[in-house]
Amino acid sequence: MRAAVLSGTGLPIEIEEVECRQPSGTEVRLRVRYAALNHRDVWIQEGQYPGNATGPVLGSDACGIVEAVGDSAESNLLGKEVLVNPSHSWGEDERYQGAQYKVLGNPDAGALAEYLIVPQEYIFLKPRYLEWQEAAALPLAGLTAFRALFSRAQLRAGEKILITGIGGGVALFALQFALAAGAQAFVTSGSEEKLQKAVALGARAGFNYRRQDWVREAQSEAGGFDVIVDGAAGPDFARLIEVANPGGRIVIYGQTAGPTGSLSMARLFWRQLSVLGTTMGSTGDFAAMLAFCEANEIRPVLDKTLPLEQTETAFRRMAAGRQFGKIVVEVSGD
Repeated sequence: MRAAVLSGTGLPIEIEEVECRQPSGTEVRLRVRYAALNHRDVWIQEGQYPGNATGPVLGSDACGIVEAVGDSAESNLLGKEVLVNPSHSWGEDERYQGAQYKVLGNPDAGALAEYLIVPQEYIFLKPRYLEWQEAAALPLAGLTAFRALFSRAQLRAGEKILITGIGGGVALFALQFALAAGAQAFVTSGSEEKLQKAVALGARAGFNYRRQDWVREAQSEAGGFDVIVDGAAGPDFARLIEVANPGGRIVIYGQTAGPTGSLSMARLFWRQLSVLGTTMGSTGDFAAMLAFCEANEIRPVLDKTLPLEQTETAFRRMAAGRQFGKIVVEVSGD
């Protein structure tokens, strides 16, 4: 089968022929129609992610058709249109992932290949209202955003939420989910174009974090925020504390901007703020996310769809931060 393979840290993705085995036990094999990229894939390529970056087939997001099942798997899955939960071996406690936790695409072979083998417990029927490209875009980023907003922050209707770094997959899902839940959503970005697009999607307002006065601007526009969802951290994380309402919750799912530096502990404890860490989500979170999306007919925002042969081009677009929405790869198409 053809697959997008990373042969070493810092090297470009190459399309190669790799072996495709038969599923065993409760495993199923699907013919991948579309896959989608996440920043995780780029970080693995650049050697900035734990684990082995030599030889894996990358990609955590996949949708396709089940073509074969192991001898202990459910045969009625054959021919079904499905997508894959990339969050594997979460563990027994819904509050946090266990020691055996892993994400599809490293160390196990991932979605950027014509065929993918996974245990059937991670297979979910594709929502009928979604196109194939949309279904591929949903799993990892949708799961991360859903857990951040609802399992961790407990977002409620009417609350004001600030979502940083709009344009990335998680941030855009957080915007869509917040709006569907009846929250008042605001966003930040370093791009005026992305801010305008977010407002067109329903954000109340957007703030350019490259401007020194964006905090004052946000306070003037919104007063303050009950929930803040951030994937950057970095030196500007302290400014999020400034715009949080008393009793507010700040949920952080990434650290793309590096270490946070010094924080005002007095602001945190005096204003009764909560800082909540989150990553991916449990199988229960994934099922709840799919149900929420179907109930609200949420369609992922797509940036570009490129063929498997242009996977490296897709990686470079993501690495440059040019995307607004999910970058999708057509693996075997229609």
